Amino acid sequence: MKASISVAVLLVTTAALRVDAQPQESALPPCNSADTHWVCGQQTPEDLVALPGGQWVISSAYQGAGGMNLIKVSDRTSVVVFPGPLTKQQPDKKAYPDCPGPPDATKFTTHGVYVDAGRGPVVRVMAVGHGARESIEVFRMDLRPATPSLTWVGCVIAPMPIGLNAVRGLADGGFLTTNWLPRGGGPEALQKMMAGEKNGELWEWHTKSGWKKVPGSEAAGANGIELSADGKTIYLAAWGSQSFIRLSRGATPVKHDEIPLGFRPDNIHFARDGSLLAAGQITDPANRSSRVVKVNPKTLLVKDILTRPDDVTFGGNTTAIEIGKNLWLGSYRGDRIAVVPAPMP
Repeated sequence: MKASISVAVLLVTTAALRVDAQPQESALPPCNSADTHWVCGQQTPEDLVALPGGQWVISSAYQGAGGMNLIKVSDRTSVVVFPGPLTKQQPDKKAYPDCPGPPDATKFTTHGVYVDAGRGPVVRVMAVGHGARESIEVFRMDLRPATPSLTWVGCVIAPMPIGLNAVRGLADGGFLTTNWLPRGGGPEALQKMMAGEKNGELWEWHTKSGWKKVPGSEAAGANGIELSADGKTIYLAAWGSQSFIRLSRGATPVKHDEIPLGFRPDNIHFARDGSLLAAGQITDPANRSSRVVKVNPKTLLVKDILTRPDDVTFGGNTTAIEIGKNLWLGSYRGDRIAVVPAPMP
């Protein structure tokens, strides 16, 4: 019971902070599905990931009724893929032996999302879950049906006081995840983190070894995470310190590089050219904007991609992914994904 209350407090406090960081605005205008600037029918789409083949996108639902949406790229229509009447349950007790069962669908909100790279036809999907419990939920997505189908296979419950944000799956079924805001800290802890005080870190989980801190990963607001193809380098968005971190994995001593970005980076995803798309927010009251940059993972050089002033239709950008010739932008608020032209190389 205490853990559930702590999760609820965390979500409410975080949402309140982010709303307070925005100017007072009139009500959000209706989303016009015929307008190609939007993908409508979302619920605070905090993270977005394209499925292999690029025909579908998974969208998280950070607030509202929660769950996960599946978006058809060709016509931008959405269906709730979890929870749903067609979602199957096949618990994998060998891989996730301590999982008590599926999440309570009436309380299940989602945050960061991960999808295995590759062509399928069945891929693993992981989602950070809040509301019902603080957890990493694990699914299998079958890409062969006309509309891909989802099967829930297990979960890993986060120990107190870890407050999850993003997840990056590993080849053996384990994962890396970020402790963005430890549960139980309250508004004061949020403010200290926003001022740059280190408050969390990365964690790695495997079936046999369980939860372990990633050495040298302490950060202010550890948020989005990615991993190099060889598994030896971690890339981390530090929301509180407005910085980007490159961290060696499995090496002694740990190599740690950090660069300032000048905005609060949220989720990070690889772009087609091998760079990292870092999306986030400028929270300066005089210049509230959504921001996207590319970071070269080898040189750490930063290239500006987008600065979009927040307005009544869209603000609070949290993620950017490449879809065709466009960028799709997610947000921690609102009912839509913004679609903007991707810059020419």
